[in-house]
Amino acid sequence: MRNETESNASLTKAGFTIFVVLCLLVVGGCNSSKPDEKTGTTKPAKASSPPTSDLQKQHQEAEQQFRPEIETQRQQNENEAKQTLDQEAIAAVGLTGEAIKSITANKKDDALALIERATGKINILLARNPASALIPVSVDVVVIDTAPVDPKVIDQIVERATDATKHRDLPIARILLASLVSELRIRTTSLPLATYPAALQQAAQLLDQNKNQDAGKVLLTAINTLVMVDHVIPLPLLLAQAAIDAANSQRQNKDIALTLLKTAKNEANRSRLLGYLSSDSEYKGLDDEISSLESAIKGKADTSSMFSHLRDRISAFVKKQKEHEQR
Repeated sequence: MRNETESNASLTKAGFTIFVVLCLLVVGGCNSSKPDEKTGTTKPAKASSPPTSDLQKQHQEAEQQFRPEIETQRQQNENEAKQTLDQEAIAAVGLTGEAIKSITANKKDDALALIERATGKINILLARNPASALIPVSVDVVVIDTAPVDPKVIDQIVERATDATKHRDLPIARILLASLVSELRIRTTSLPLATYPAALQQAAQLLDQNKNQDAGKVLLTAINTLVMVDHVIPLPLLLAQAAIDAANSQRQNKDIALTLLKTAKNEANRSRLLGYLSSDSEYKGLDDEISSLESAIKGKADTSSMFSHLRDRISAFVKKQKEHEQR
């Protein structure tokens, strides 16, 4: 669990590096490269399908304007997730770790006392949560944004990942798929009430039998098998949501409003291409509704109610994405 937590803290930086490498692979796989005579570095040759400049520009502008909103969303989701953590469960896991240290130091009596205290915490949890299988003990909320903007590049990477999987080149497939992530990830680690109490009991019995090493292995397995569940919110949908809000505030200025709605449409489509509930019919519904709003803005109709309906619709879709569990 500790390794997972530590790795999350560096995902954003590592992900960016992976993406840069992958971009070079994508371009280099289709074209030859020429060395720069002045610097000695390699310049990738011009790709056969260059990124669409309009899409790049719109995305960059959205990033600059709405990135503070993404950080606000991250903090809000982190605060909400922390409210679900159970202090008794956190204490039980901590006591288990201390028991492992005592076993390693050949302090059998101390280990037994710690296991007894941890068991008491677990009994409280069982009494309070008879119907709950998982009790949250830690949460990490991070922004991971390694995905390209251009739909053609996304499709190229998907094809390469599919081909790598077909040939069971799974390490390459994992790297390629890691470059298609653009999300706010909420990872919750939970104590499994169905198995954790039994592990504590088994460890105590093994200690009574002077099988200290076996007891330590049981406790270590119990900690390492804490359940991790991810919930994600696609960053493109958050950008689309923010663009719709901005377009609403600028609806008297038709040109600006239309530009912002185009950004919203492109970001929603990007979310679909990146596989975030990609088969959900709501994407088609959002696209159609944005198109209708664009037509209304070009005319003289009052669009306030249309903006309100679209805002509610995309908010519901963001919530649906968040509630979808990924284990």
